[in-house]
Amino acid sequence: MKTIVQTVLALIAFAANSVLCRLALAAETIDALSFTAIRLLSGVLVLFAIIAVSSGVKPAKARGSWTAGIMLFLYAISFSLAYINLDTGTGALILFASVQLTIIMTTLFSGTRLKKGEWLGVLMAFTGFVFLILPGVGAPSPMGFLLMAIAGAAWGIYTLQGRGCADPLSDTAYNFIRTLPFVLILIVIAVADANLSVTGIILAMLSGGIASGVGYSIWYAALKNLSATQAAVVQLSVPVIAAMGGVLFVGEPLTLRLVLATAIILSGIAIVIWSRYRIAPESE
Repeated sequence: MKTIVQTVLALIAFAANSVLCRLALAAETIDALSFTAIRLLSGVLVLFAIIAVSSGVKPAKARGSWTAGIMLFLYAISFSLAYINLDTGTGALILFASVQLTIIMTTLFSGTRLKKGEWLGVLMAFTGFVFLILPGVGAPSPMGFLLMAIAGAAWGIYTLQGRGCADPLSDTAYNFIRTLPFVLILIVIAVADANLSVTGIILAMLSGGIASGVGYSIWYAALKNLSATQAAVVQLSVPVIAAMGGVLFVGEPLTLRLVLATAIILSGIAIVIWSRYRIAPESE
């Protein structure tokens, strides 16, 4: 139950991140480079503030890695720049396809064989995901496609780096702090052409401090009890969560397409989880 709650909260944070990024960049309230810099800096500040408040809790020795920090920065900057050239549906399709491919191929190359049920569940969940976003998919620009594919691959590696994490909060905080050298370079590049507004800065801070900093810590906590395949496929529910949020809080219509896509995606996820545990679990 704890893992389920952590996973759901992390996925909600991912959906919120996509919404905040699109709100900031689509409305041109801030430029992509400044958004990324503020987002990562906010993550550092919030996470270390949380650690300072909970200083009585001794952190584990492992405190992230340079691989995870570099992948975090690469994901954040590529994601922001890609959405300048892509619409929401196309970007989501490229991003999550890249995430799935990266995690599943890495799993296979590591020698782990997926069960037939897991393959079926992945295929079903991805089919539901494509069905949901298909009306919003247009032909991507080559640069937008490349940037979003890089973002997806980087996020897939960042996710794999978190499996077996000893201290999710500390590891995430130190992963964020390892992005600072790259953030400083980004600030130098962005300062001349920066486009800043109060709205854009607030959206970037919310994205970095809450949806990214806290959200990614929760995700690392959930990864302790998720297989690599499960971690890959559950993320296909992020567009569904975002769409449901639009229905609940923005008054968007609850369409038959959304209902059917949700049922297909959740069924696929359930099959992956059931296939994983109907016999003695194998390590991944």
